[in-house]
Amino acid sequence: MGAVYAQLSATERVQIERWKLAKVPVREMARVLQRSKATIYREIKRNWFSDECLPGYDGYYGAVAHQKAANRRARQRKLIRHPQLRNQVVERIKNGWTPEQIGNRLIHEGATLRVCQETIYRYIYSQEGMAQELWWSLPEHRRARRPRRARKRRAPKFDRDVSILFRPDDVAHRREFGHWEGDLMLFKQSLGQTNVTSLVERVSRFTVLLKNANRRTKPVMHCPAGDCEAICREGQDREGGAGSACDGPQVDHLRPRHGVRVMAAPAGSARNPNVVL
Repeated sequence: MGAVYAQLSATERVQIERWKLAKVPVREMARVLQRSKATIYREIKRNWFSDECLPGYDGYYGAVAHQKAANRRARQRKLIRHPQLRNQVVERIKNGWTPEQIGNRLIHEGATLRVCQETIYRYIYSQEGMAQELWWSLPEHRRARRPRRARKRRAPKFDRDVSILFRPDDVAHRREFGHWEGDLMLFKQSLGQTNVTSLVERVSRFTVLLKNANRRTKPVMHCPAGDCEAICREGQDREGGAGSACDGPQVDHLRPRHGVRVMAAPAGSARNPNVVL
C-alpha cells in the first residue's frame, strides 16, 4: 500500500472556518496545520456549503464540512455500498475465515465484486463491525487493531538452513506422499498446558488430532509417520521432554540417525487447517 494520510479533524476544520472569515491566506493555514496547500484548497472546495433556499449563507462551515466528509466516507466504503457482498464476507468471518483467506478466495472464484483483506480489516474495526463483534471471530481475538507501524516482522527463530523455503521440490509441490506438517493448537491460560497437536499429510491433507495434557512429545509418539515413535522418544530424552516433535531446532540431531529431514516454518505451515478445525 502507499502512504497513509490522516483526515482533517473537526478542530482543524473549525480553525479553517475562522481563518477564512479572517481572510488568512491558504499558504499560512497550511503552514500552521502542517498540511499541504492542495489539502486546504480541496477541503474548502469539496465541503463548501451552498443552498438555493439560503442564498445569503453560502460559505465554508467547519461543523457542516466535517459531517459532509463523514457521510461521504461512509457512502464510499465498498462493504457499506454493497450489502450482498458485506453479508457474504461477514458470514465467512463468523465461520472462522481470515480476511486474507476471504480476499484470496474471491480472487480465485473470479468474483466481479470483491474486496481486499485491508478493506475487510477496516470494516471489522469500524463502528458497524464492532457492533457485530466481528473481532472475536479472528484467530487472535484482538479487540483493538495494532497500529500499522507496530506490525513488524519478528526476527526468525530458526536457522535459514531448515526453513521450508529450501525444502525439496517434491515436498514443496506436494508430489510425494508421506510428508507431514505438525503444529500445536493452544487454548486459554486458565486451561493450563492442555493443547491439541495436529499432524497434516501434505498430499492427501489427511489430518490426525492428538489431545495432549501438556506440551511434551510423549503423546505424539504414536503418530502415523514412519519412525515417529523413536524420533519423539529420542527428542524427549535429548531436549528434556519440552516442545513438539516437529519443532525444528529440537530434532535437528535426528537427521543422521533416522534419516529424517526436518524443516521449520516461521508461523507453522499447518496454521490454516488448525483455524478451520
